[in-house]
Amino acid sequence: MSAPMMDPQPEKQACPCAKAAAASMKASCTDGMVRIAGGDFTMGSDVFYREERPARRATAPDFWIDSHPVTNAQFAAFVEATGYVTLAEREPDPALYPDADPALLRPGSLVFTQPQSRVGLGDYRQWWAYVPGASWRRPQGPDSDLAGLADHPVVHVSFADASAYAAWAGKSLPNEIEWEYAARGGIDGAVYPWGDEFAPDGMPMANTWQGEFPWRNSALDGFERTSPVRSFPPNGYGLYDVAGNVWEWTVTPYGHPPGVAETKSCCIPSTGSGMADVRNVVKGGSHLCAPAYCLRYRPAARQGQTLDTSTSHIGFRCIVRA
Repeated sequence: MSAPMMDPQPEKQACPCAKAAAASMKASCTDGMVRIAGGDFTMGSDVFYREERPARRATAPDFWIDSHPVTNAQFAAFVEATGYVTLAEREPDPALYPDADPALLRPGSLVFTQPQSRVGLGDYRQWWAYVPGASWRRPQGPDSDLAGLADHPVVHVSFADASAYAAWAGKSLPNEIEWEYAARGGIDGAVYPWGDEFAPDGMPMANTWQGEFPWRNSALDGFERTSPVRSFPPNGYGLYDVAGNVWEWTVTPYGHPPGVAETKSCCIPSTGSGMADVRNVVKGGSHLCAPAYCLRYRPAARQGQTLDTSTSHIGFRCIVRA
């Protein structure tokens, strides 16, 4: 659960990531971005989840896109420059959450909490918890911080938070067509951004869940939570983390092609506020996606995410349209 939009107020304590990131920022807003030449491609899939159907031809324009998700260091530079306060750091409005436990009406965000034993997969509340004090600065809760996470993707950002950063940087958030076209890396119709085999020659290509979700993660790829950007090979366009690590916001409202029934998000909970029915598409899957539960670390995969929700596995990247 996250609070409604309010005018940002600066927080007095500056993040330790900010100074280094601000010093390295350059004048051109396309620094660190990759230019994508537009074209036609096969969008969606007829093979996996029904919200991806039907596979159809789509056309993407020319644009620039961040080579990796926005990091904690980059987001910290934005916060230090503007005094922006994210949705997870603001006091919730009780009027928007009439059924909420008053004890939970405090600033916070949704954090993945790994069960200690096997649980059924029908109720995500067994592994997601609203944690007061959790935010992008404190991704696991009030006792955590960003030590060693400067180059990890920023998380606990709502759609408004991501949009505010993009506007400050002179950029935009991508739409679903742009994001999926870029993620495919020039390989039209492949299952993954690198081809049809998940781990070619046994090599992990993305930060995903290995083991029995949600209680046992073998971390064969080397990471139990988020990973530093560029930890895995880029796709054919030179883009990192377009599969796994963190889901990424788009500006596309969540809907389905004609004749496709509504489907419930399997692994991205909602806060249940007055904006719970307003969703945008998120893409790419995350480090919590597992084959037996959420095989969505693929370009075609998509989920709907409520705009006023932040979690420990959703981030974003930006584009500049040509």
